[in-house]
Amino acid sequence: METQSSLEFQDLCTFESFKGFWHYYGYGVDQQDLIDREFKRIKGVTYLDHAGTTLFPESQIKGFYDDISRNVYGNPHSHNPSSRLTHDTVESVRYRILEHFNTCPEEYSVIFTSGCTAALKLVADTFPWKAASNEGPGSQFCYLTDNHTSAVGIRGVTALQGVGTVSVLPHEVERRARKPPTQTNGEESSAPHLFCYPAQSNFSGRKYPLSYVKGIQSQQLYPACEHRGRWFVLLDAACFVSCSPLDLSQYPADFVPISFYKMFGFPTGLGALLVRNEAAEVLRKTYFGGGTAAAYLVAENYFVPKPNVVSRFEDGTISFLDIISLHHGFETLQKLTGSMLNIQLHTFGLARYTYIVLSCLRHSNGKPVAQIHCDNDFQNIAEQGAILNFNLLDCHGRTVGYSQVDKMASLFNIHIRTGCFCNTGACQHYLAISNQNVKSNLHAGHICGDNIDLIEGRPTGSIRVSFGYMSSFEDCQNFLRFVVNCFVDKPLILDQKRLTKLKSAEPMESNGQTITPSPERIAPSEDTVSKEEKNNGSSHTLTNLFIYPVKSCASVEVTEWPLGPQGLLYDRLWMVVNENGVCLSQKREPKLCLIRPIICLASNTLQLQVSGMEPVTVPLETSLANSDLRTSQSKVCGDRVQTVDCGKEVSTWLSEFLGKPCRLIRQRPEFLRDMKFGTENFGPTALSLVNEAQFLLINRASVSFLQEHIANRYSHNEGTWHDMEQLIQRFRANLVISGQEAFAEDDWSHLTVGDTPFQVIGRCGRCQMIGVDQKSATRTQEPLRSLSECRSGKVTFGVYLAHQSARNTTAVPVLSVGARVIPRISESSDKP
Repeated sequence: METQSSLEFQDLCTFESFKGFWHYYGYGVDQQDLIDREFKRIKGVTYLDHAGTTLFPESQIKGFYDDISRNVYGNPHSHNPSSRLTHDTVESVRYRILEHFNTCPEEYSVIFTSGCTAALKLVADTFPWKAASNEGPGSQFCYLTDNHTSAVGIRGVTALQGVGTVSVLPHEVERRARKPPTQTNGEESSAPHLFCYPAQSNFSGRKYPLSYVKGIQSQQLYPACEHRGRWFVLLDAACFVSCSPLDLSQYPADFVPISFYKMFGFPTGLGALLVRNEAAEVLRKTYFGGGTAAAYLVAENYFVPKPNVVSRFEDGTISFLDIISLHHGFETLQKLTGSMLNIQLHTFGLARYTYIVLSCLRHSNGKPVAQIHCDNDFQNIAEQGAILNFNLLDCHGRTVGYSQVDKMASLFNIHIRTGCFCNTGACQHYLAISNQNVKSNLHAGHICGDNIDLIEGRPTGSIRVSFGYMSSFEDCQNFLRFVVNCFVDKPLILDQKRLTKLKSAEPMESNGQTITPSPERIAPSEDTVSKEEKNNGSSHTLTNLFIYPVKSCASVEVTEWPLGPQGLLYDRLWMVVNENGVCLSQKREPKLCLIRPIICLASNTLQLQVSGMEPVTVPLETSLANSDLRTSQSKVCGDRVQTVDCGKEVSTWLSEFLGKPCRLIRQRPEFLRDMKFGTENFGPTALSLVNEAQFLLINRASVSFLQEHIANRYSHNEGTWHDMEQLIQRFRANLVISGQEAFAEDDWSHLTVGDTPFQVIGRCGRCQMIGVDQKSATRTQEPLRSLSECRSGKVTFGVYLAHQSARNTTAVPVLSVGARVIPRISESSDKP
């Protein structure tokens, strides 16, 4: 006959009871459906070792497989198209990592490593340790006793360099805080110091205050308050970031090592060191591998590192396919869970429920079933992660060996972790193991990782269960029933007083543009024209005006169009990116030229059309208040740009047409990107998603010269070279002008179109993209081949322009076809 407590336990093990403890569960869909769809392989398995590694979902691996099946990724140290694709994709992943931690490339750099341990070792090997000397005190390496072995192991490097070492008990950081020491003799100590602590203990799941970061850096907390010099913080975030959001803009640790398999389950053997750029300047690296050298000599001790932080520290070829897979990890995590906050709420709830029930279990004589190793009652999500560490006790209060529990759990297909979890300091603290005990246990034959769980009745380790975003209530249920069925002396008793107290405690949660063209569009006076013509030979006419709303898609020809702050209004404000956020151009996807954008100012919409498909429409102006639109970072011509995703509908449309997953993104309205060259005389000039400059101009006389050169190669009917308008389309210019002299534009320094002044920034270097026929999307060697020949090896065609008053202007200039174009010849025609 079942006892009352047994019935109460069964009631506790219902989902309704769980919801009484915690309101947050899952991600808006049935959790079991998520498991059945993405984690079919764990059917019948209760997996509770997510702090060891979490599990990857099937769609993540499928997305990665499809990606590498569709794309050719070359070695990023080369410069061929497949290598450039790899480079751009890897850079996109770096940005995605920084975005995940709410920071940016201006603040942090992402150095890829083989894992968190390698990232920690990188800091140990390159930190500018200073030994004590007669000139002053040396560096201090300080660390919490509750730290992973890989963090404490930095001590092995510092010990050889005469650096002081201080192990800090967790309670001492704040208890021993005081005002920082005053400087003596008016001199500040130049010694650099390093304090290392985990954002979350991998042993107990205890979360240490992230405020320690600034507290140590400002020397307000112990041990920084007792040593003059500059303090750096090494925040071990590997365990923390698997289930909790980390905001580096609020807690700017100098060095943050992570391992990606703890976040995504795949890939293994890949981690990163996030380095605050200000701190990266002090690191000193001695070994140099492939890809890190700006120059070196083999017969002389001469070496100059590359200036970029990442390039200096990533020796050899990075694991680029594994890095590319991270994009699919982030995408899948976002799709399945919505946010890290949702994961934190879900996993903490499971851990809290398991803690409450386990801590209330009693043997028939009233003795507790478990000794739980923690410093709180799982009431505050900011203080406790999704880890539960404990030892089971028999009815006499004796510890049940963790190996016995592990073997029994395996019989029930319950996967847990046992031992000391590479955290000797926490293990000693919670299990009351003295330093002498550790040495005695070693002499008795016990080493880290073995199955010797008890020595003279005292535990050498413990049991850890940990939860991940795909964990379910059934996992808790299976585990708790396993404990009761296998390790409780019947009849079971529940500590009702404790249960009532814990149930009643309230858990704490962590906290559009109107265009008004200027009416005074006055042609230059005859006197002015005569003067310009006298100085420069002749004037020209604007014959065509093109805008390209979507980068690399078809043009929109207009007869007049207003200028915006970044060039022609709406010119190249959108671009198509692949699943990894890398920009697609006609060099990689020539079919883009078949997509015809149409801008309707009246309805404030951009419509995309292509033959054989229904058109799709997106708004011209994007409201960032729309929570369904995701912001992201991408890259254009080496520059980082901030963008907004234009939504699922247009993404589906583009993916169907191009036959691969892709998205449409728009430059964020408030994001400013300045042109990098040629604007010294009139200040910064804002760019859209163009490669180099606001405007591109070509001369019909130059096109005619090139057309004649090509025609000499081919018969009249071969190709489309007899059609000048189609040839013009290949050069994707904004402004096309009439002219009499081919390439005269190369020597211009300024020009006026109507009454709008422009500066000539430089010549436009051409690539294989002009080989794409804009009507058929087929590739040819022309006109690039003939351009190189007729220009004696040069492959420039057209010139870049900048509008001198494009930013912060009150009137809106408008360009019109037929306007007079008056150039001014440069004093030096040697433009880049």
